[in-house]
Amino acid sequence: MHGEFFRRACLESLRAVLFCVGLCLAGETLFAVFIRAFSPSAATILGVNAAIESVCAFVSCALSIRRERALFKGLAAGALCVVCDTLVFGAIAGNIALTALFALKLLLGAVAGGLGALLGANLRKQ
Repeated sequence: MHGEFFRRACLESLRAVLFCVGLCLAGETLFAVFIRAFSPSAATILGVNAAIESVCAFVSCALSIRRERALFKGLAAGALCVVCDTLVFGAIAGNIALTALFALKLLLGAVAGGLGALLGANLRKQ
């Protein structure tokens, strides 16, 4: 019983993380076009990147997480989304820069993932 729950929870979280990374890549690509056209400040770029990661974590967890204990699975998936996005974009850029804002992005991604999973689980019940 517990083994089946753990396997299903891992698969749902993995699906959410992969979906989130794909959404973030698409969102960041569109934002790169905006950066090229308008050249906003560095603070604006950091804020928008964090917002894109949070929205992607929310949407991917809302669509991927199901069943019982959705909040905990969403929290874990949201945090993993931020970690994987950081690794992917660090690999693309050629360096991984972990700043003090990473902890804030990690917390924001976890909360967004948890809320998205709760919303998705509650909408599926009805």
